[in-house]
Amino acid sequence: MKRVIMIVVLGALAYVAAQIYSLSSNLDRVRSEDPLVWSEEIAAFATAAPGPSNALLFVGSSSIRRWVDLAEHMAPIPVINRGFGGSKIGDVIYHSAVLFQAESPLAIVIFVGTNDITPGGSKSLGVMVEAFGQMMDGVRRQHPETPVYYIAITPSPLRWEVWDESQAINRAISDLADGMANTYVIDTADQLMSAGVPDDNNYVFDRLHLSEKGYAIWAEIIRSRIFSDLNL
Repeated sequence: MKRVIMIVVLGALAYVAAQIYSLSSNLDRVRSEDPLVWSEEIAAFATAAPGPSNALLFVGSSSIRRWVDLAEHMAPIPVINRGFGGSKIGDVIYHSAVLFQAESPLAIVIFVGTNDITPGGSKSLGVMVEAFGQMMDGVRRQHPETPVYYIAITPSPLRWEVWDESQAINRAISDLADGMANTYVIDTADQLMSAGVPDDNNYVFDRLHLSEKGYAIWAEIIRSRIFSDLNL
Protein backbone atom coordinates (compact mmCIF):
# COMPACT_ATOMS: atom_id res chain seq x y z
CA MET A 1 0.00 0.00 0.00
CA LYS A 2 2.83 2.38 0.90
CA ARG A 3 4.45 1.67 -2.47
CA VAL A 4 1.23 2.55 -4.28
CA ILE A 5 0.91 5.79 -2.33
CA MET A 6 4.54 6.64 -3.11
CA ILE A 7 3.99 6.03 -6.83
CA VAL A 8 0.91 8.27 -6.80
CA VAL A 9 2.76 11.03 -4.94
CA LEU A 10 5.76 10.84 -7.26
CA GLY A 11 3.48 10.92 -10.28
CA ALA A 12 1.72 14.01 -8.95
CA LEU A 13 5.03 15.73 -8.24
CA ALA A 14 6.30 14.90 -11.72
CA TYR A 15 3.15 16.39 -13.26
CA VAL A 16 3.46 19.60 -11.24
CA ALA A 17 7.17 19.87 -12.09
CA ALA A 18 6.41 19.43 -15.79
CA GLN A 19 3.75 22.13 -15.63
CA ILE A 20 6.09 24.53 -13.84
CA TYR A 21 8.86 23.87 -16.37
CA SER A 22 6.45 24.44 -19.24
CA LEU A 23 5.29 27.74 -17.77
CA SER A 24 8.81 28.98 -17.00
CA SER A 25 10.22 28.01 -20.39
CA ASN A 26 7.36 29.81 -22.09
CA LEU A 27 7.61 32.98 -20.00
CA ASP A 28 10.14 34.78 -22.18
CA ARG A 29 7.95 34.26 -25.24
CA VAL A 30 4.86 35.44 -23.38
CA ARG A 31 6.67 38.63 -22.38
CA SER A 32 7.97 39.22 -25.90
CA GLU A 33 6.28 41.61 -28.32
CA ASP A 34 7.89 39.84 -31.28
CA PRO A 35 5.30 37.66 -33.07
CA LEU A 36 8.11 35.59 -34.59
CA VAL A 37 8.70 33.86 -31.25
CA TRP A 38 5.68 31.72 -32.16
CA SER A 39 7.03 30.74 -35.58
CA GLU A 40 7.32 27.05 -34.67
CA GLU A 41 3.68 26.82 -33.62
CA ILE A 42 2.48 28.78 -36.64
CA ALA A 43 4.54 26.59 -38.99
CA ALA A 44 2.89 23.53 -37.45
CA PHE A 45 -0.54 24.99 -38.16
CA ALA A 46 0.48 25.86 -41.71
CA THR A 47 1.71 22.36 -42.52
CA ALA A 48 -1.02 20.44 -40.71
CA ALA A 49 -4.07 19.04 -42.44
CA PRO A 50 -6.46 21.91 -43.18
CA GLY A 51 -9.19 20.59 -40.93
CA PRO A 52 -12.81 19.87 -41.77
CA SER A 53 -15.03 22.28 -43.64
CA ASN A 54 -18.07 23.76 -41.90
CA ALA A 55 -16.27 23.61 -38.56
CA LEU A 56 -16.06 25.95 -35.60
CA LEU A 57 -12.64 27.62 -35.78
CA PHE A 58 -11.14 28.51 -32.39
CA VAL A 59 -8.15 30.88 -32.37
CA GLY A 60 -6.30 32.43 -29.47
CA SER A 61 -3.91 32.06 -26.59
CA SER A 62 -3.17 29.21 -24.20
CA SER A 63 -6.71 29.02 -22.84
CA ILE A 64 -7.77 27.86 -26.30
CA ARG A 65 -4.74 25.58 -26.69
CA ARG A 66 -5.38 23.91 -23.33
CA TRP A 67 -9.05 23.24 -24.06
CA VAL A 68 -8.56 19.50 -24.42
CA ASP A 69 -12.28 18.69 -24.39
CA LEU A 70 -13.16 21.28 -27.02
CA ALA A 71 -14.28 18.75 -29.65
CA GLU A 72 -16.44 16.94 -27.10
CA HIS A 73 -17.94 20.18 -25.82
CA MET A 74 -18.92 21.34 -29.32
CA ALA A 75 -20.05 17.96 -30.71
CA PRO A 76 -21.46 17.08 -33.15
CA ILE A 77 -20.05 20.15 -34.94
CA PRO A 78 -16.34 19.60 -35.80
CA VAL A 79 -13.77 22.02 -34.44
CA ILE A 80 -10.39 23.39 -35.44
CA ASN A 81 -8.18 24.43 -32.50
CA ARG A 82 -5.51 27.04 -33.27
CA GLY A 83 -4.60 28.10 -29.78
CA PHE A 84 -0.92 28.81 -29.21
CA GLY A 85 1.30 29.68 -26.29
CA GLY A 86 0.70 32.80 -24.29
CA SER A 87 -0.04 34.77 -27.41
CA LYS A 88 -1.06 38.41 -27.52
CA ILE A 89 -3.39 40.21 -29.87
CA GLY A 90 -0.47 41.44 -31.97
CA ASP A 91 0.64 37.85 -32.52
CA VAL A 92 -2.79 36.92 -33.85
CA ILE A 93 -2.77 39.95 -36.15
CA TYR A 94 0.67 39.12 -37.54
CA HIS A 95 -0.13 35.45 -38.16
CA SER A 96 -3.76 35.93 -39.19
CA ALA A 97 -3.27 34.51 -42.70
CA VAL A 98 -2.43 31.10 -41.23
CA LEU A 99 -4.55 31.20 -38.09
CA PHE A 100 -7.82 31.99 -39.85
CA GLN A 101 -7.30 29.78 -42.88
CA ALA A 102 -10.23 27.36 -42.99
CA GLU A 103 -12.80 26.17 -45.50
CA SER A 104 -16.24 27.66 -44.89
CA PRO A 105 -16.16 27.74 -41.08
CA LEU A 106 -19.59 27.96 -39.50
CA ALA A 107 -18.23 30.44 -36.96
CA ILE A 108 -14.93 31.75 -35.64
CA VAL A 109 -14.27 32.02 -31.90
CA ILE A 110 -11.38 34.17 -30.68
CA PHE A 111 -9.89 34.50 -27.20
CA VAL A 112 -6.89 36.79 -27.03
CA GLY A 113 -5.98 39.94 -25.13
CA THR A 114 -5.63 38.69 -21.59
CA ASN A 115 -1.83 38.48 -21.98
CA ASP A 116 -1.79 42.11 -23.07
CA ILE A 117 -3.22 43.26 -19.73
CA THR A 118 -1.00 42.13 -16.86
CA PRO A 119 0.30 43.51 -13.56
CA GLY A 120 3.74 43.69 -15.15
CA GLY A 121 2.56 46.07 -17.86
CA SER A 122 -0.60 46.67 -19.83
CA LYS A 123 -1.43 48.07 -23.22
CA SER A 124 -3.71 51.09 -23.20
CA LEU A 125 -7.40 50.94 -24.01
CA GLY A 126 -6.79 52.83 -27.25
CA VAL A 127 -4.08 50.43 -28.38
CA MET A 128 -6.25 47.40 -27.63
CA VAL A 129 -9.29 48.77 -29.44
CA GLU A 130 -7.20 49.64 -32.50
CA ALA A 131 -5.62 46.18 -32.40
CA PHE A 132 -9.04 44.53 -32.25
CA GLY A 133 -10.02 46.39 -35.41
CA GLN A 134 -6.82 45.29 -37.14
CA MET A 135 -7.42 41.70 -36.09
CA MET A 136 -10.93 41.79 -37.50
CA ASP A 137 -9.56 43.20 -40.77
CA GLY A 138 -7.38 40.09 -40.98
CA VAL A 139 -10.35 37.83 -40.33
CA ARG A 140 -12.55 39.56 -42.86
CA ARG A 141 -9.97 39.31 -45.62
CA GLN A 142 -10.58 35.55 -45.57
CA HIS A 143 -14.10 35.30 -44.17
CA PRO A 144 -16.13 38.41 -45.03
CA GLU A 145 -19.44 37.18 -43.65
CA THR A 146 -18.64 34.39 -41.18
CA PRO A 147 -19.98 35.03 -37.65
CA VAL A 148 -17.14 35.92 -35.29
CA TYR A 149 -17.42 35.54 -31.53
CA TYR A 150 -14.82 37.28 -29.39
CA ILE A 151 -14.58 35.92 -25.84
CA ALA A 152 -14.03 38.94 -23.61
CA ILE A 153 -10.97 39.09 -21.38
CA THR A 154 -11.65 36.95 -18.32
CA PRO A 155 -10.92 37.61 -14.66
CA SER A 156 -8.35 35.43 -12.91
CA PRO A 157 -6.96 35.32 -9.38
CA LEU A 158 -3.43 35.91 -10.69
CA ARG A 159 -4.32 39.11 -12.55
CA TRP A 160 -7.15 40.37 -10.38
CA GLU A 161 -5.40 43.68 -9.74
CA VAL A 162 -5.78 44.66 -13.42
CA TRP A 163 -9.41 43.57 -13.71
CA ASP A 164 -10.70 47.16 -13.82
CA GLU A 165 -8.48 47.83 -16.85
CA SER A 166 -9.65 44.61 -18.49
CA GLN A 167 -13.30 45.50 -17.95
CA ALA A 168 -12.83 48.92 -19.55
CA ILE A 169 -11.19 47.30 -22.57
CA ASN A 170 -13.95 44.70 -22.78
CA ARG A 171 -16.58 47.44 -22.85
CA ALA A 172 -14.74 49.40 -25.53
CA ILE A 173 -14.26 46.32 -27.72
CA SER A 174 -17.93 45.41 -27.27
CA ASP A 175 -18.93 48.90 -28.41
CA LEU A 176 -16.71 48.56 -31.48
CA ALA A 177 -18.03 45.09 -32.28
CA ASP A 178 -21.61 46.40 -32.11
CA GLY A 179 -20.85 48.42 -35.23
CA MET A 180 -19.40 45.46 -37.13
CA ALA A 181 -21.50 43.01 -39.09
CA ASN A 182 -21.64 39.45 -37.75
CA THR A 183 -19.26 40.27 -34.90
CA TYR A 184 -20.20 39.50 -31.31
CA VAL A 185 -18.68 39.57 -27.84
CA ILE A 186 -19.31 36.77 -25.34
CA ASP A 187 -18.67 37.81 -21.74
CA THR A 188 -18.08 34.89 -19.36
CA ALA A 189 -16.83 36.87 -16.35
CA ASP A 190 -19.88 36.63 -14.08
CA GLN A 191 -20.06 32.86 -14.34
CA LEU A 192 -16.36 32.49 -13.46
CA MET A 193 -16.70 34.56 -10.29
CA SER A 194 -18.24 34.05 -6.87
CA ALA A 195 -19.06 36.83 -4.40
CA GLY A 196 -17.53 39.35 -6.78
CA VAL A 197 -14.12 37.72 -7.15
CA PRO A 198 -12.74 34.89 -9.31
CA ASP A 199 -13.77 31.49 -7.98
CA ASP A 200 -10.58 29.51 -7.31
CA ASN A 201 -12.38 26.30 -8.24
CA ASN A 202 -12.55 27.52 -11.84
CA TYR A 203 -8.75 27.80 -12.17
CA VAL A 204 -5.80 25.43 -11.99
CA PHE A 205 -2.82 25.77 -9.65
CA ASP A 206 -1.29 28.69 -11.56
CA ARG A 207 -4.39 30.80 -10.75
CA LEU A 208 -4.55 31.91 -14.38
CA HIS A 209 -5.73 29.08 -16.60
CA LEU A 210 -9.13 27.46 -16.42
CA SER A 211 -9.72 24.20 -14.60
CA GLU A 212 -11.96 21.43 -15.86
CA LYS A 213 -14.83 23.16 -14.07
CA GLY A 214 -13.90 26.48 -15.65
CA TYR A 215 -13.89 24.97 -19.12
CA ALA A 216 -17.29 23.38 -18.45
CA ILE A 217 -18.60 26.88 -17.69
CA TRP A 218 -17.05 28.24 -20.87
CA ALA A 219 -18.47 25.38 -22.91
CA GLU A 220 -22.00 25.93 -21.66
CA ILE A 221 -21.96 29.66 -22.37
CA ILE A 222 -20.17 29.55 -25.74
CA ARG A 223 -21.95 26.49 -27.10
CA SER A 224 -25.38 27.79 -26.09
CA ARG A 225 -24.78 31.15 -27.76
CA ILE A 226 -23.35 29.84 -31.02
CA PHE A 227 -25.74 26.92 -31.42
CA SER A 228 -28.70 29.21 -30.74
CA ASP A 229 -27.53 31.89 -33.17
CA LEU A 230 -26.81 29.38 -35.94
CA ASN A 231 -29.87 27.19 -35.26
CA LEU A 232 -27.68 24.12 -34.80
